[in-house]
Amino acid sequence: MSKIQHRNLYREVADRVRDLIEHGELIPGERISERELCEKFGVSRTPLREALKVLAAEGMVELLPNRGARVMKLTVKMVKDTYDLMGALEGLSGELACRQISDAEIAGIRDLHEQMLKHYRQGELAEYFRVNQQIHEKILAASGNEILIEMYDNLSHRVKRVRYSNQMSDDFWRKAVDDHENMIGALEQRDGQRLGQILRDHLGNKLEVASLTGIVDDTDDRDPAAR
Repeated sequence: MSKIQHRNLYREVADRVRDLIEHGELIPGERISERELCEKFGVSRTPLREALKVLAAEGMVELLPNRGARVMKLTVKMVKDTYDLMGALEGLSGELACRQISDAEIAGIRDLHEQMLKHYRQGELAEYFRVNQQIHEKILAASGNEILIEMYDNLSHRVKRVRYSNQMSDDFWRKAVDDHENMIGALEQRDGQRLGQILRDHLGNKLEVASLTGIVDDTDDRDPAAR
């Protein structure tokens, strides 16, 4: 991995650590070794500690008094509460998008959908998730509400490792694809109420996947000093 040269070090360090968490290289509950990460990124402890504060504010790491930090463990309740808010925001984005989205924007989302289906048929999960995420981002952008998009992005970081997990059965994957087929249909018909409901329900299905596969749990084993 290349050394970080950016002036605003702590933000880039935060991006790097966030990627490690989202891709499972740092696992829930794992203590974060400042020494190892400083060596890995070629930075001092100061920008790393500032980065950890940013990630703590995002709910991705837990700061332990006088003992560093560790990756936040996700409970079912934590993910459900986050999904409830994200679902409300994404549903609203769908309703707003249908009021003002252009034919060209819809066509672009349809093209992405066809790419996603191709990856699904070929069993390419990582590529499927990449295009899947682009579709949701395009619908959010079409809402035209910058505050909504910012709030959604902040929440999304907390649960990205759940939403785009590779622990998904064929049945749930098929259901996710069906949801997207219905999303595109509602968008092309500019049926904001229907699209909003589909988007809200879609996240609920993801919570069920997380619960069944053990990606999240419902225990609280935090260190007493961290409570």
